[in-house]
Amino acid sequence: MKDNLLFDLSDRVIVVTGATGALAGSAADYLASQNARVVYLGRNREKIDSALARCREKMPDAQCLGLQADVLDRGSLERVRDQVLEKWGRIDGLLNGAGGNMPGATITPEKSFADLDFEAFKQVVDLNLHGTVLPSLVFVPVMMKSGGAVVNFSSVSAQQVLTRVVGYSSAKAAVENFTRWVAVDMARRTEGKVRVNAVMPGFFLGEQNRRLLTNEDGSLTERGELIIRNTPFGRFGQANELHGAIHYLLAEASRFVTGHVLTVDGGFTVFSGV
Repeated sequence: MKDNLLFDLSDRVIVVTGATGALAGSAADYLASQNARVVYLGRNREKIDSALARCREKMPDAQCLGLQADVLDRGSLERVRDQVLEKWGRIDGLLNGAGGNMPGATITPEKSFADLDFEAFKQVVDLNLHGTVLPSLVFVPVMMKSGGAVVNFSSVSAQQVLTRVVGYSSAKAAVENFTRWVAVDMARRTEGKVRVNAVMPGFFLGEQNRRLLTNEDGSLTERGELIIRNTPFGRFGQANELHGAIHYLLAEASRFVTGHVLTVDGGFTVFSGV
């Protein structure tokens, strides 16, 4: 490929799970702005329609398709796969952006591990790990024929202990291992035509963690202050600051990169705190 096309995503068909969320939704909009054909995949039809309206308001000519599926329901994912193939004939990329946490799978300061709600823990692992594995099982075989790239979502909690988020941390650590395992398998079976990598976001302020990190008046909570003190950039990330990393991993610019976890964290994971 010519060097001037290394970052060209024009007409690439990219499925984005969790596309009604903050980070994956922002990424989906960005990919559409780069002339990719983007499949906005989510569970809630109303939220999908809202995401599509936002995309088309910004970019009237964007090639975006909203489809409803649950990342834990293989049948619904297979229906989406078939609809995408019927419309565009191929799938070139998969961004596994679905994920999240829930209160029962966290350990608040006044509690210990013994208080963990195991059912909530299982639900968080299901969403973050199995919600990455199952879409990969459905969409990757299509890419094995013509090539493509998968980008998963890890977390800074995957490689170091962050208090409270035991369920989320465990799931994201497993996502990283899964990323490397599938990367090796695909590299050997497709001679490098299918690449599998991940991004590792640091702390990005969104609706899921806003009350944990900020007070009603916008000031930082004790945990928010601790995170900022340990982030050399001295601030939270913004959703659009993930776009470049995702673009790189989906584009031909990274065609000899697989099994890699690209960190986007303002220096959080390399800072010792002293």
